[in-house]
Amino acid sequence: MAIKQSESIYQLKITLQGSKPPIWRRVLVPDSIKLDEFHELIQIVMGWQNCHLHQFHCNGTLYSIPNDEFDDFDIELKNETDYQLSQLLTAEKSSLLYEYDMGDGWEHKIVLEKILPFDSTVQLPQCIKGKRACPPEDCGGIWGYKSLLEILKDKKHPQHEEMLEWLGGDFDSEYFDLDEINAQLR
Repeated sequence: MAIKQSESIYQLKITLQGSKPPIWRRVLVPDSIKLDEFHELIQIVMGWQNCHLHQFHCNGTLYSIPNDEFDDFDIELKNETDYQLSQLLTAEKSSLLYEYDMGDGWEHKIVLEKILPFDSTVQLPQCIKGKRACPPEDCGGIWGYKSLLEILKDKKHPQHEEMLEWLGGDFDSEYFDLDEINAQLR
């Protein structure tokens, strides 16, 4: 499969489904970014640690890294290293789903907000905006995260100290550092 050169810049919004208030990032990427590279970008901008399996869902098709564990299931899985984002998102407002950690079920809706003309002077990829911290890994999905936040708010909760110890200290759910994210992307 021939890899095309970037013709456009995609402005994407990545939103963690079920998060209230929303946890999201807005990023600029070359339209030719391959799905495996896009997965790495999502891990960085959202704040995940890349400790779990992931997959992309688009128009009834799954894209991921081939894994022998799925051979026992009747799942057609396309190799994400063979596809560019522009093959899945072709028009503004089109979207796909990125699932991370099938146990916790972190689902991210990715919307192509704008297709911009390619500009070689624009640093790519880059995060241009976002809100709120990524939930901690292995906290039980969006419901577990909501429960964790409630426990952390209530210093008298019987699990408060245990959760602080598990986290390794305080957790600021509003924390977001654009400069730190972009430094990691570079």
